[in-house]
Amino acid sequence: MSNNKPNAATEEERTANFYITESYKTIRTNLQFALSATEDKKVTIVTSYEPNAGKSITTANVAITMAQTGAHVLLIDGDMRNASQHKIFSVTNTNGLSKLLSGLSKPDDTSFFRNVRANLDLLPAGPTPPNPSELLCSKNMKKLLDALREAYDYIFIDCPPVGVISDALSLLSNAPNVMMVVRQRQTRHDDIKHSVEKIRGVGGKLLGVVITDVSDSNSLFGGKYGKYGKYGKYGKYGKYDKYSAYTKSGEMHYINNNSGNAQSEGK
Repeated sequence: MSNNKPNAATEEERTANFYITESYKTIRTNLQFALSATEDKKVTIVTSYEPNAGKSITTANVAITMAQTGAHVLLIDGDMRNASQHKIFSVTNTNGLSKLLSGLSKPDDTSFFRNVRANLDLLPAGPTPPNPSELLCSKNMKKLLDALREAYDYIFIDCPPVGVISDALSLLSNAPNVMMVVRQRQTRHDDIKHSVEKIRGVGGKLLGVVITDVSDSNSLFGGKYGKYGKYGKYGKYGKYDKYSAYTKSGEMHYINNNSGNAQSEGK
């Protein structure tokens, strides 16, 4: 008698990968509409309230999905205290944002990794500096972003959690658009509200909220998440996010730009 379990597992994996990919495409579409109504139509900061909400992998996935449209996209790792994008894309972190902003290197090909996925470039965080918050709100950061806006269609900046340190808030003077990532059963409603108040208090514009780790067995938003929609135009993500950056096993995934499948990523 033949055993169909391996085939069934493969089919389940394909289905999960399909929904993960489609979820990010939906986020991409909503993000494009949201950015079209803003003054800065190119730069988006991605943050969370606390660590381990899925912020970095979500940023990578959104950047990859945007690049799949043929747009020229740059992903910047702005989390200079806890860099992770170089790990996700398997590149070095010897040079990067910290050295550029400190004047220790110039914005050339030794700082950027070209085509880590088709149409997607990466600027890693670089070595941890003693003053990351000050660097993010510096004149050098403004000059760098002004130059990069001319070179790219979209720029995504992976920033530290706003509930832990002020780095992301420091950057809002140069790039006000914010997408926030929250994790179900971890991020509390009051923490989200406090984060939104912080962002808006310094002139930031919240484009929306992405919820990760939403279980299939839960309702669309689950408990306290029902009120998140009022914080931005991405409130409707809830009905897609049960297929987002986490599978049932809890592993995080990123999208393979060539095949459209989701690749497993432990962090």
